[in-house]
Amino acid sequence: MDAGLTRFPDEVAAKLGNYVYRLIDPRNGETFYVGKGKGNRVFDHASASLKMDLDEDENTTKLGRIKEIRNARLNVLYVIHRHDIPNEAIFEVEAALIDAFPGLNNVQGGHDSGSKGPMNAMELMDKYALPEIDWEPVHKLVLININNIEDKSDIDNIYQQVRLAWRISKSQAEKAEYVLAVVRGVVIGVFEAHKWMAATHDNFPTSIAPENEMPQRNGFQGKKAPNDIWDLYAGARGKRIAREEMKHIQNPIRYWGI
Repeated sequence: MDAGLTRFPDEVAAKLGNYVYRLIDPRNGETFYVGKGKGNRVFDHASASLKMDLDEDENTTKLGRIKEIRNARLNVLYVIHRHDIPNEAIFEVEAALIDAFPGLNNVQGGHDSGSKGPMNAMELMDKYALPEIDWEPVHKLVLININNIEDKSDIDNIYQQVRLAWRISKSQAEKAEYVLAVVRGVVIGVFEAHKWMAATHDNFPTSIAPENEMPQRNGFQGKKAPNDIWDLYAGARGKRIAREEMKHIQNPIRYWGI
């Protein structure tokens, strides 16, 4: 880690190959971003000059952190965690590192983090011992990957998490018959969305404070799906998604039949 270095010589960059790195705040030693790349990508990120393909929120939060560091007359620190990584392994290495550092400015989780990320023993039992959705659903669905739920019987808590607030196509979401709440590849809740709206205080006065509005994102008002639909997709303790086309990769939103 050397904040004074701003570029690898060509002969060094060639030998590094694919690598995974962390950006670190020198004020508190906190890792705030994990990325992958080759050549001098890490320096582009650390200097905030890379603006390719980044999610708007990720770009804003990461660059905001870097601006704060610079305003304190300090430099972003970085660590190359693993280099010379084979192409087929780069996503797995990056995902493992993202999983190891909670609270990152990365908007998207690591590759397959929704289905292969950190789990305790009971979560692993649930994941691989639960009934499977290995058949082709006939309903139009939106599958949303949410944070872990300690009590899967708390339907209201599941509803509150899955309803807000998502970077989702409102027009596509409105075509769905049901919204499925998914944790680690397991469907734990099924809801009917009556109305999709921008995530503003006016639309969700009890859930979103005026200073926390996200008008570029959407949420829904709805209710628990009928018991037969709940049993079909979630059952008593959840159902594992076995169909590859329905599994989440990095984006928390997945559509089926839309």
